[in-house]
Amino acid sequence: MFSMKKDKEISVKKIKIKSGKRSIPALVLSPKNGAKNATGILWIHGGGYFLGMKEMVHMSRAVYLVKKFGAVVISPGYRLALTSPYPAALDDCYAALLHLKEHADELGVRSDQIMVGGESAGGGLCAAVCMMARDRGEVNVAFQMPLYPMLDNFDTDSSRNNHGKVWNTRRNHLGWKLYLRKSWRQEVSPYAAPARQTDYFNLPPVYTFVGDDEPFYCETLTYIENLKKCGIPAKADVYPCNIHAFDMLKPKLEVSKQAITKFLEEFVFAQENYFAEQKDI
Repeated sequence: MFSMKKDKEISVKKIKIKSGKRSIPALVLSPKNGAKNATGILWIHGGGYFLGMKEMVHMSRAVYLVKKFGAVVISPGYRLALTSPYPAALDDCYAALLHLKEHADELGVRSDQIMVGGESAGGGLCAAVCMMARDRGEVNVAFQMPLYPMLDNFDTDSSRNNHGKVWNTRRNHLGWKLYLRKSWRQEVSPYAAPARQTDYFNLPPVYTFVGDDEPFYCETLTYIENLKKCGIPAKADVYPCNIHAFDMLKPKLEVSKQAITKFLEEFVFAQENYFAEQKDI
């Protein structure tokens, strides 16, 4: 069973991120003995854009990255679509990315290795944040980890008529309706629904994984293929599973153990190979 309890082997600090007149609550996870020259990661929680909380980071893959590899993770408590539709969540997550860059020295993070990750809707926001960072030129992201991401506001072959217990067509439609309101079935900005992107050049390298019988199977693989066509290093592992977010909800399943092990291997490769120098703005 999953748990959102703090891991005793890591340090957790509550912070407030300033964004204009707003103050965004966030958690900073770091090694107990302090961080030095660490990989900095913005990790974004899931919940269909309308559920979830920053504390979900404690049940995510991000905890392993702090414990095993000394990374520093920021988990923002972004505004949810029930009360604040698009672009509120994206604006908050992008502000958290700027905070990570601007406070890299203070956090013990190396500024040339800032990464973004997240699961489900957090994976969708991960992709959107990376697109916004590329377009605005304010932050160079070294690597992205959008796990089984919620990217497409249109039905795909796997999200159409899906009856999964954790996430299904009905819940998916509700999430997009709340997030995009009247525009949920329209051609929207790729910042709103990353599957609407037409320019994949110069986006960060990607690793992800997904179950082969869950709603986001098709949009995940399409995202990876579009990146590959533009020469971006991109990889997706597919597992035989119909449980959305299986690694978080059922971590003791054999398929979850396999996915977690492979994810960590891919992170090690990224940590050793992917860097992005920051520009002076």
